[in-house]
Amino acid sequence: MLWHSAFVQHVTAKRLRALLSAFRSKRLIVLGDAMVDQYIWGNVSRISPEAPVPVVEVQRETFVPGGAANVARNIVSLGGHAELIAAVGADEMGGKLESLLTEHRVGTRHLLRHGGYPTTVKTRVMAHQQQVVRIDRENRTGPNNDVSAMALEHLEREVSRADAVVLTDYHKGFLTQPLFDGAVRLAKRARKIVTVDPKPSHSLRLRGMTGITPNRAEAYLADAAPADRPLELVGQSLLRRWAAKHVLITLGEEGMALFQPGKSPFRIPTMAREVYDVSGAGDTVIAAFTLALAAGANPAEAALVSNHAAGVVVRKVGTATVSPEELIASFEAER
Repeated sequence: MLWHSAFVQHVTAKRLRALLSAFRSKRLIVLGDAMVDQYIWGNVSRISPEAPVPVVEVQRETFVPGGAANVARNIVSLGGHAELIAAVGADEMGGKLESLLTEHRVGTRHLLRHGGYPTTVKTRVMAHQQQVVRIDRENRTGPNNDVSAMALEHLEREVSRADAVVLTDYHKGFLTQPLFDGAVRLAKRARKIVTVDPKPSHSLRLRGMTGITPNRAEAYLADAAPADRPLELVGQSLLRRWAAKHVLITLGEEGMALFQPGKSPFRIPTMAREVYDVSGAGDTVIAAFTLALAAGANPAEAALVSNHAAGVVVRKVGTATVSPEELIASFEAER
């Protein structure tokens, strides 16, 4: 099987600006596991006398939306409109996430506060621009069935006004099989684009989406494939298994690979010249890919746009976003 190279097709400056202009009128719904990404920044100058571990002298603390909330944040950063449907705890961090989303202009009227469900928080301790340790506070049992039913009610009310629905699974308990199936059914009934950022360790049954964006490890896990199986066979197998129109596999420093039924795979080299932090890069990929499809890009164009977007965010430390100006600069640097 022959690979099609990204160099066979490119996005001209005029086409990119037309897509970015179209982004501004697009409305996307993001449904999935939302969380708070907390960063504790400091310096290390000594080792603890109590144990062979570094002592971090804290200088500052920052908070950003994470998970599905970061997908929504990336959509807005690129110029689109995003409404988030997610469950968070009726706790301090749930309130913190809501205020962060408002600050980043993400719609929060579908944020479901649940008293028996703690807000997921990932705390990263950073020293000298490097992650020292990550602390996760979460409850993977998720909210109850009533919350899932409420989420579907919110989606049903909103979906007719949307251009696409993005489902983000971080295996934190919110995105159950009935919620997933119901969301896909509503999106397809309304004839909307529906994309999924999967978590194969969660074992959700996926089928019939417009696009799916696993990374390499997730793709091989979903296909139950040995590590030495050729990537093109894994991609084609997942196309059949998921009955998807597009499977976009992210490959880290090797770029991306786009698979579509009846077409040769489309291989895209990485745009990342330096990699400082891959946290949240997958969120950027599905945000840019879905927004580009909604704006009228063909699948190869959408993959190229998302590849450039990912190349921008991995050059930043911490969970990050990409702006239209940064995207334009990335394309210009390629030429």
